[in-house]
Amino acid sequence: MHGLDDEIAVLRVKLRTALEENPQDVKLMFKGLELLVKALAARYRLSQRAEDELSERVEAVLRDLGGPLYPEVFGDAA
Repeated sequence: MHGLDDEIAVLRVKLRTALEENPQDVKLMFKGLELLVKALAARYRLSQRAEDELSERVEAVLRDLGGPLYPEVFGDAA
């Protein structure tokens, strides 16, 4: 699965770069995380339930960390 590992690495770099350049773009952030979770789910052969739980937990952490740092951005995050 070397190819998928490379894809995951590229997604992480792209997401980090996008967030550095546009930290206020919450939709971009969540879309990037959604793609990353899907790639990780495929890589580790997670069930749909496990993928959904991972996605929910990542989103919760992002909101918990982002809310206090950027309340004007995360106040209306969807």
